[in-house]
Amino acid sequence: AEVNDRIRTLLDDMLETMYHAPGIGLAATQINVHQRIIVMDLSEDASEPLVLINPEIEVLDSETCPNQEGCLSVPGFYETVERPAHIRLKALDREGAPFELEPEDLMAVCIQHEVDHLDGKLFVDYLSAFKRSRIKKKLEKLHRRQDEPA
Repeated sequence: AEVNDRIRTLLDDMLETMYHAPGIGLAATQINVHQRIIVMDLSEDASEPLVLINPEIEVLDSETCPNQEGCLSVPGFYETVERPAHIRLKALDREGAPFELEPEDLMAVCIQHEVDHLDGKLFVDYLSAFKRSRIKKKLEKLHRRQDEPA
């Protein structure tokens, strides 16, 4: 895949959107762009943007770890999700150069969470039917309130 100026402009727009939200990760599919692109920044001062173009994840072992997750697509909800603890990531950077990482902790969780978006999956899909149903009802109630005339 060629990384051109159009893609780099998209990356800049995605980073701006993510920082404004504020969030620590954003997948292109969350802004209705159907490309396999992710931006992330786990730093406290928004100084370490990470770009993942065409990311691929390989799970390295069966160990999992629970993490509290939230999402810009499901605002205000946080739930514990079990994910693989050790992964290998292959992706292209902003210039189109391939690179590999073996991220841990929050970075590993965030990468898996964002790749899930690219694959049409949300963190709530990992929850029990009961918890998903509860969140859905709360979101519907929230939307009804927003739709009411002021």
